[in-house]
Amino acid sequence: MAQPIPLELPPRDPRKELLDRLERAPQEHAEALLDAYELLEQSRQAGILQLLRGTLSAGDEILERAAGAARSPQGARALRNLLILGQMLASINPDLLECIAVAVEQTLGSERKPVIEPPKLLPLLSQFRQPELRRSMALINRFLDTLGNQLKIVGSNRSPR
Repeated sequence: MAQPIPLELPPRDPRKELLDRLERAPQEHAEALLDAYELLEQSRQAGILQLLRGTLSAGDEILERAAGAARSPQGARALRNLLILGQMLASINPDLLECIAVAVEQTLGSERKPVIEPPKLLPLLSQFRQPELRRSMALINRFLDTLGNQLKIVGSNRSPR
């Protein structure tokens, strides 16, 4: 009759395995460790670590104040407004938003002083021949029309006081 083969596994010591991995880590991950040390030093120099330490030590107080602010009517409106702004930003086509950003930078963000004197009537009317101006005016008109419709709907849904 066949005899069973005795299988004797040495007892596993997870602590020893962890120490072995820890001893090999500097050689296997030297570049990553150097990057981590550099990031840690930059964080310390910028005061980020001190800020985090202060935040962690005052964590309960910060949470209590945030909860108190959220319970107020202003806090509830602020949170609702943030959610609505997030939805609004998510609904805007990024290409359109980029066009708006470029237009703002080229008109309001430039080093030049904005024109203080209003333009004369004829030069102003001649600008209406430009299709770019008419295109942007059509976009603004569509926005204002939609906004007016929404204000009318909101106003009709409100109960008289």
